[in-house]
Amino acid sequence: MKNVIIIGAGGHAAELNDYINHDNKNRNGSNGLNIIGFIDDDEESYKRYAFTAPFLGGIADHKINKEAYYLMGIAKLEYRKRIISELAEKGAKFTAFIHPDAFISPSAHIGEGSVIAPNVNLGPNTEIGAFTMLNSRCSIGHDSKVGEFNFLSPNVCLSGFTVIGNENLFGINSATIPGIEVGNGNKIMAGMVLDKNVGNNEVVFYRFKEKVIAVTK
Repeated sequence: MKNVIIIGAGGHAAELNDYINHDNKNRNGSNGLNIIGFIDDDEESYKRYAFTAPFLGGIADHKINKEAYYLMGIAKLEYRKRIISELAEKGAKFTAFIHPDAFISPSAHIGEGSVIAPNVNLGPNTEIGAFTMLNSRCSIGHDSKVGEFNFLSPNVCLSGFTVIGNENLFGINSATIPGIEVGNGNKIMAGMVLDKNVGNNEVVFYRFKEKVIAVTK
């Protein structure tokens, strides 16, 4: 078993806590992870959840445990890359987590430090970059590529041959049609369906122009 320290002590970290303990209890510990603690600059956040390992102090002054691995448990994009880079410079080692209830094609590739949540589907020839989070029920179509430090919310569906850059946020229930390309640093808001390519540092949100009301006779 790998001892693991989760970075963060908020809602996303609480989900990881549950995923890993569920894996260990009900799936014979397929990931081989044992949580030994949480680090966060907000101790009050830790107190809001039923964590199963102790609070180990703040992130900024954390002394790297050379015998443990680290797993990113902070959802906000503005913190994820910076904190991982700082901890890596201090010598931290990172691990990925793949929930046993996910379907992963044998030809899929998952990068260092990524998290694959329950009921995710990764199709043939998919690539998931380092430190990317795929939340529950995400579906990544065949031959799609997702870069580093992305956060995909629950129910995100990427059609085949989609290409996603780095540090993008996809809101819940967002999707792409086949062959779409998305650059870096974008925010795709909840429910958006991308039918055109997206550049860099954009916020994709639009109001639907039509409203259909069904009247029962």
